[in-house]
Amino acid sequence: MAKVFDGIDERQRAWIAAQPLFFVGTAPLAADGHVNVSPKGPIGSLRVLDEHTVAYLDGVGSGSETIAHLRENGRIVVMLCAFEGPPRILRLHGRGTLYLPGDEGFDALLAECRFDDPSIPEARRSIVRVDVTRVSDSCGYGVPLMSYEGRREHAEAWAAKRVRVHGPDALRDYQEEHNTVSIDGLPAVDPV
Repeated sequence: MAKVFDGIDERQRAWIAAQPLFFVGTAPLAADGHVNVSPKGPIGSLRVLDEHTVAYLDGVGSGSETIAHLRENGRIVVMLCAFEGPPRILRLHGRGTLYLPGDEGFDALLAECRFDDPSIPEARRSIVRVDVTRVSDSCGYGVPLMSYEGRREHAEAWAAKRVRVHGPDALRDYQEEHNTVSIDGLPAVDPV
């Protein structure tokens, strides 16, 4: 049976830190827009700041749906599943705020969170801070048991090679080409 909690308690905080990854879900306001769900990790790129706030480090990627949706309406859910141990799903619904490199507050939040960075510093696209308005869990009986084998090194290798081959602005250039609008045409990362 699903339960709703007043906030993220210490037991939930420890459980969150023990999961291998998390998922982020967002949607545009338009009824015909595309809902987006993205896997994120490593888990150390997500931090619980207090009982009503989490933040995660977002890396440069092939799409920019989460950024576009947050800019449009701010709605977000962070979901975690137990792939080992007792079945459980935890959802953190809330309002997301984007901090892009160079924005006021980005460096302070980066220092406060001390994320496990999944890539090189140039690949830090944003920090998403979520003001959590609803914390709920559910059984997770449908989530399969799976073993964690380790982190993939692809994101870091891709970013490092891109910078090595195309120069120090390579990831910014990539974002200008691939991340300025969502698949629905919503503005995402501002061109520099």
